[in-house]
Amino acid sequence: MALRPDTRFQLRTDSMSAGMARDAAIDVGLRQYMLRVYNYMASGLALTGVVAYLVASTPAVLQLLYQPTGTGGYAPTMLAWIAMFSPLAFILVMNFGLHKMKASTLQMVFWAFAAVMGVSMSSIFLTFTGASIARVFFISASMFLAMSIYGYTTKRDLSGMGSFLMMGLVGIIVASIVNIFLASSGLHFVISVVGVLVFVGLTAFDTQKIKSMYMVSDSGEIATKKAVMGATTLYLDFINLFMMLLHLFGNRE
Repeated sequence: MALRPDTRFQLRTDSMSAGMARDAAIDVGLRQYMLRVYNYMASGLALTGVVAYLVASTPAVLQLLYQPTGTGGYAPTMLAWIAMFSPLAFILVMNFGLHKMKASTLQMVFWAFAAVMGVSMSSIFLTFTGASIARVFFISASMFLAMSIYGYTTKRDLSGMGSFLMMGLVGIIVASIVNIFLASSGLHFVISVVGVLVFVGLTAFDTQKIKSMYMVSDSGEIATKKAVMGATTLYLDFINLFMMLLHLFGNRE
């Protein structure tokens, strides 16, 4: 039996309404998901900052990590080196244990990771002035926010730049390891400049990637895991961007 024109119009209208409602539900869910990602990231950064400041302000703890040198600087102890490399262990645990851990366990590992990062970053308060640390932090936050908004809103597919940025990241890591032995100020400057460019790009790329991982059908457990891992990625982008800018523009004590 043929449908009357008004019936066909009603069906099309109902279909459009259902599609708009579905899109609206996805849009609201996506905003809530991304808000969770940013909340986890901001909380992790706050914890890192508090721990770093407390360690640097507590002489008894500081002496366990750094020994003063004859030139007025500080040399890291074995415990400090352990603290510096410990975050890598947490990242490996989070990545390889993602599917086995509960969301609540993953959250606890993330908080522990942020706290250990604070211990490893406490030396910046010994090296740079508090005013320059605050200034560079706000510069980093502004750059990060701008690039993250771009990555979230742009219609351009940024996946093509991912491999290029990863090659740049590998190059930075290799050059940084080499410079531990060379102690070249020129190479350190180049690493910092390239690092800023790489992590600015990664901020936009990772934001778009995290956004694309959202699925309206995700259960609460899966959604939480995705939010925590997304927050970890953006947290690392921000921390590295901040450290690169601090080495470029921070005023030393």
